[in-house]
Amino acid sequence: MNTDPQRCTLDAGILQFPVFHMRGGTSTGLVLAREAVPEDEALLEELLRHLMGVPLVGEWPGNTQITGLGRGIPTSNKVFIVERRPGETRMTSTLAQLAAGKSHIDWSVNCGNMSAALPLYALARGWLAPEEPTAQIEIFNTNTRTTLYARLGFANGRLLSDTRIPGVNGVFPGVDLFLHDPVGAKTGALFPSGLRRDRLNGIAATCIDVAVPMIIVNAADLGKSGYETPAQLDADPVFKAALSDLLVEGGQRMQLRNRSGALMSADELRRSETLPKICIVSPAQAGGHINTRYFTPQSAHPSLAVSGGCCLAAACLIEGTVAHDVLSAPQALGASVGEFPLSIENPAGVLDTLITARLDGEQVLIDAAAYRRSAQVLVRGRMALYSASAALSEALLAR
Repeated sequence: MNTDPQRCTLDAGILQFPVFHMRGGTSTGLVLAREAVPEDEALLEELLRHLMGVPLVGEWPGNTQITGLGRGIPTSNKVFIVERRPGETRMTSTLAQLAAGKSHIDWSVNCGNMSAALPLYALARGWLAPEEPTAQIEIFNTNTRTTLYARLGFANGRLLSDTRIPGVNGVFPGVDLFLHDPVGAKTGALFPSGLRRDRLNGIAATCIDVAVPMIIVNAADLGKSGYETPAQLDADPVFKAALSDLLVEGGQRMQLRNRSGALMSADELRRSETLPKICIVSPAQAGGHINTRYFTPQSAHPSLAVSGGCCLAAACLIEGTVAHDVLSAPQALGASVGEFPLSIENPAGVLDTLITARLDGEQVLIDAAAYRRSAQVLVRGRMALYSASAALSEALLAR
């Protein structure tokens, strides 16, 4: 009998798969051990569909995910598959983004919020020693080929649980995350279209890639104040149609590619659950630098994804971008490396970011982005797989 806690077991002939159900920032999802999942991609995707309660094939509009651990919204349909390879001290992560009503799984992006859960997983696995005052682990993400460093705080032998963030009720372990060399995570360029400002369907827009490719538009240019609730924006079909058109044209200008390496088609861009992101911006009202409403891209985010927040913060520093135009107090870059705090107002409150940047002649260099989130382990245990295929069952038991 296999007694490894990170591998699948049987109980009354039913597969019992090990999971960590976790929250990172304002996202929730699963963290799975690489050694527990099938190597075959088709079987891996079948496993993820069972775990999250999404359709095994095709689409099922209105699916409530009652059979799985997903929670309906994109921010609660994330799965990290992680490992620490022999001879390495760093942790390697791969994100799968699922959608409640679709069998399709997107492997193209990372999640800054959910990444905050990873050092807690590392602590539970013994990959991170509880050093005082802080313990740090390096995390390499395979989706975006980027590296971040995550820190947890300890005092008197105890993990500190002292951090409150917008959109989360209560105090939990704080996680400081430092994203290094975030420019061109998917496209290889700060401005993938070659311009700081494009015109998409006649509307001024900035297409920028810092941690994630994103389109930034002034809310007023779409007939919005920018202070609407996410529900109000999602309920406006005319606005959402205009946003969809911008996603297609902006994605094509940025030459975004699918997992096979081919350029994404207009249909792929219109249906994508991950790329590109898009946000509308307006002047800050509560002491921040800028206000935003961010889209995942199919739905308005209840707060703000931190990868998108870092991307927007970087745009705020660069003259000529749509974001820079609406800043309450523009900050000037210089030839020397500087750290620039940017506070971004969103539906849940304020996201504080820190961008490390400098000028090299006319070129803007973004060296790093940092942010603070909280995280928690919701449940650590096993989920029964009652209807796994024979091939999946065989693969899991062979691990």
